[in-house]
Amino acid sequence: MGPDPDAEKHRPPPDEVLRSLGADLFDVLTAESLGDVHVLDRELAVVRSASSPARLGLALSVPEVRKALRTALATGAPVRGLRCAVRHATLSVSAFPLRGPDGGVLGLAATVTDLTVRGRAEHRVGLLEQASAVIGSSLDVFRTAAELADIAVPAFADAIAVDVLDSVLHGEAPAPGPLLDAVTVRRAAFAAMPGADVAGVHAIGGVRLMRRATPYADALADLTPRLVNDLTGLGQEEWLGRDPKRAELFRRNSAHAMLVLPLTARGVVLGLAVLYRAGESEPFDDMDVDMGKVLAGRAALCLDNARLYTRERTLARIAQRDLVPARVPHSRAVETAHTYLPVAAGGTWFDVIPLSGARVALVSGDVQGSGLRAATAMGQLRTAVHAFAAMDLEPAELLTRLHELTARLAMEQQRGGPENELAAGCLYVVHDPVELRCEAAAAAHPAPVVAVPGAPPYSLDVDQGPQLGSGTASYRTTSVAMPADSLLALFNRGLVPGGDPAELESRLAGLRDRPLRQLCDAVVGALLPHGPEDDALLLLARTRALGPDSTVSWTLPGDPRSASRARRLVAGRLAEWGLDGEVAVAAELIVSELVTNAVRYASGPLDLRLIRDNALICEVTDTNSASPHLRLADENDEGGRGMYLVGRFADRWGTRALARGKTIWAEQRLT
Repeated sequence: MGPDPDAEKHRPPPDEVLRSLGADLFDVLTAESLGDVHVLDRELAVVRSASSPARLGLALSVPEVRKALRTALATGAPVRGLRCAVRHATLSVSAFPLRGPDGGVLGLAATVTDLTVRGRAEHRVGLLEQASAVIGSSLDVFRTAAELADIAVPAFADAIAVDVLDSVLHGEAPAPGPLLDAVTVRRAAFAAMPGADVAGVHAIGGVRLMRRATPYADALADLTPRLVNDLTGLGQEEWLGRDPKRAELFRRNSAHAMLVLPLTARGVVLGLAVLYRAGESEPFDDMDVDMGKVLAGRAALCLDNARLYTRERTLARIAQRDLVPARVPHSRAVETAHTYLPVAAGGTWFDVIPLSGARVALVSGDVQGSGLRAATAMGQLRTAVHAFAAMDLEPAELLTRLHELTARLAMEQQRGGPENELAAGCLYVVHDPVELRCEAAAAAHPAPVVAVPGAPPYSLDVDQGPQLGSGTASYRTTSVAMPADSLLALFNRGLVPGGDPAELESRLAGLRDRPLRQLCDAVVGALLPHGPEDDALLLLARTRALGPDSTVSWTLPGDPRSASRARRLVAGRLAEWGLDGEVAVAAELIVSELVTNAVRYASGPLDLRLIRDNALICEVTDTNSASPHLRLADENDEGGRGMYLVGRFADRWGTRALARGKTIWAEQRLT
């Protein structure tokens, strides 16, 4: 049977059906709901409501909500937990179709739940989690401040300015407690919503004096946040009247709320974070103040870590600068120039050490790591190199002894934990301007680049020994001819980040005829056009020769009469060199004693050599490897005064061990 036409005529309209819903049914709906309950018709008009429809009106003003409800009316599918944000509120909307006797959808039963408080709590937790993950990714003050700004805008404020005390950037900080005196701050970060008029805002890095009697100075004075929710009110006229530019900036951007948060950590005041809200944004409330304190505390701790790191790095740089030679000794053996860039405050060092026989040692070393520990270890190793160099050790033996010392230092440092492990490398090169030879040994350090006249630069083939203090010491000395006007380049991995010296060789080839200082600057500028990321070192040395006009040598028999002959030979040559008077008298006595000792304690012929450099050097070489010792003879002793006299008339003297025998040398300063 078909539908009854009379029944269709007498069926009430849908809106009347909705209105005829019994009170009992509506009471059941409202009793089971935690939010507002409303009955809507097919036009989304309110038919019946258990509470004020204002919250429903907010929800219906959102296009996405209206679209979802119309879809529910058309399809009969319910809407569950649709979230929407409107006017700083978070709402949850659910809707269920109400069907008539024939099963058709007559309207909706809708609930609206205010999730604003819960939403803010969830937002706060999410923001704090993000802050913990983002803020403090580096030990740089500016980057840490920028990370705080990125977190705060737009999630928490419309704009933020982060200022730190100027002293913080240098690793320093005021005494613990509030700051009652005027302080200088530096803008470390600023962020604002897109479209904000930021003309006149202090530039990043800009310095200003914190004005007194302002919310900013007040927050620093008692370390308590300042909340100002009416920047245009009468209460702000006094301090903003003294700062018309700031007042104009607030007016242009409709800024109405400000939250000033002191940045403190470990009892130290570091600066301020100032947050602003403008336009239609809600004012700050007590929950916002608590949230701001947590964010500021997290950022302040990271800023203090950055400050402490800066302080340690600054102290390490000072120590590093003090531990490397401020002035390279002048030597006739080589002309030197260097560029030393200790940007990472690590353990890179270099040295130019005068040796006996007019020779010179060129040293480049590196202690891995940075900070005071690396700088201190570098100072210890550099001092040890000087001590071993004074013993006239050949390069491989010197590195062997340095390896043993480093191993002992490493064991001492490892007692403080594995993070204190000591790792170091060193290159030791000796140039002899008389023999025109270079000797070199390396311990886990780049080999020097050599450029001899008339040939392209190349890396010296030096056997690489193990890292100092690690493994078994096995170093070898490489000896090569080094004619005058050759170029030696010692460098570290900070200058050649990839470790490939090809570009350094290329630059030296094209620029080698420049003055050494210009050459050094040009090479470093070409290799590091954007500056170094790690400590960088380049030490250039142009070799010189001491020829026949500056050196002379004789071979004498192992005969007592050789002492008198040596005096005559020395006197004659000194006269040719224009050296007479006290210098000549002292030189004759020195050579007489050295030759006498060689004749007495060694066998076979001996060699006598004079070198005129910055000092007059007398050398006697014999076949006896035993070294003489200075001692004081008694009044009745017939001998034992030889080396005592040498020590009195020479400015310095010593012994250089050879493969067979030794060389005893003595120097008299000429300049």
